[in-house]
Amino acid sequence: MHTRRLSDRFTPLVAPVAAALAALLALPTGAQDLTVTAPPQSRPVTITNATIHTVSGDVLENASITFNNGVITAINTEPAARASTNTRVIDAAGKHVYPGFIAPITELGLFEHGAVLATRDANETGQVSPEVVAATAVNPDTTLIPVARSNGILAFASLPTSGTVPGRASVMAAEGWTWKDMAIKEDAGLVVNWPSMRPNQNWFDTAPKPEQQAKINERLTLIDETFRQAIAYHASKATASDQPTDIRFEAMAKVLPLGAEPPKNPVLINAEELDQITAAVAWAKGLGLRPVIVGGRDAQLCTELLRRHDVPVIVGGTHRFPKRADAAYDDAYTLPAKLAAAGVRFCIASADRTGNERNLPYNAAMAAAFGLDHDAAVRAITLSTAEIYEIEKLGALEPGYRATLFIADGDALEITTAVTHAFIDGREIDLSNKQTELAEKYLEKYRQLGILRRDRLLND
Repeated sequence: MHTRRLSDRFTPLVAPVAAALAALLALPTGAQDLTVTAPPQSRPVTITNATIHTVSGDVLENASITFNNGVITAINTEPAARASTNTRVIDAAGKHVYPGFIAPITELGLFEHGAVLATRDANETGQVSPEVVAATAVNPDTTLIPVARSNGILAFASLPTSGTVPGRASVMAAEGWTWKDMAIKEDAGLVVNWPSMRPNQNWFDTAPKPEQQAKINERLTLIDETFRQAIAYHASKATASDQPTDIRFEAMAKVLPLGAEPPKNPVLINAEELDQITAAVAWAKGLGLRPVIVGGRDAQLCTELLRRHDVPVIVGGTHRFPKRADAAYDDAYTLPAKLAAAGVRFCIASADRTGNERNLPYNAAMAAAFGLDHDAAVRAITLSTAEIYEIEKLGALEPGYRATLFIADGDALEITTAVTHAFIDGREIDLSNKQTELAEKYLEKYRQLGILRRDRLLND
């Protein structure tokens, strides 16, 4: 009797299974942007007849700006000389030129779909993971970055979120083949999630107040011990050649005062309430750290403390409700103006997270509508953000600065304004995205439906 081998029995199944797999692989990948990364700038570009918002200086009417090799080379208010035949000239009559907006608190590239665990990379396991760097997890093919950059957001900071010390923030350009292409500042500061200083009064929190307070104290102790141990580790390492390596403490080196050197990077402390902010600033300054308050809803209540210690605030957006029942309805809207009046350094983030980061300029616009100077509002989403993250040559339009800018057909803080051209380091960026493609799709659908209806009416 002839016995068939096991492989022979399954051979007829191989071709159909392979075909099915090939068909699956050929399907469009979900949540994947299909635009092509722009090549390096190949020739000079001059934008003429524009209103140029330098941010670091005056607003210039009927001016021109020239950039080459990704760097701004000239800004002129006089009539532009005849450009060389190699120069591309863009006539921006009636339009405005701005430095690219910088979103200071985002999960762009780290988050796609809340229901799909594989697309959620903002949350690391464990309470203390300073070795985590957000940049390494940023997905350059996310569909959310092109949506943001189509509204002028050409750079952003991605922050890890979960745990007590979740990792380090990264400032990224809004385009690139890989995360390394996109990284402007890979290590931009260590994130710390400061706990609430008081037990919750929420109806759904059934834990007794002593139990809640004990957990708060545990988190405060964890934060303090983590940083003190890191300082002790580096002090020991400086004198002992056989010091075992701890990757967590090594990752914290830039935010610590080591020897006579001040910290190179800030500590980005998520703190909203007054007692959180004051406790966090006192703790950070006591250890010689450089705190930046992230969120800062109650920052207007401690402006003297923040100004005296030069602690910047990344305002967590103006599109927020008041926290307390007795608070003014415009609490969030007026916070930037109050910080500006008190001399506190600040920038503005979007309260419309991840999928709606494109709304960043409208958060600044709300601040401008409630007391903040218009030019200061533009600065709060450009140069002020670059200064807080200590990124040079970004966030303003000056010779020598990076040619990361965009052209808009009106005031960029107005919701009716459209971005017509955008450049990152001189590279012209494709402004299409999934939302623009869907808009065209359904516009065409209703155009065709309209034609069908008219045909029916004519036939009747």
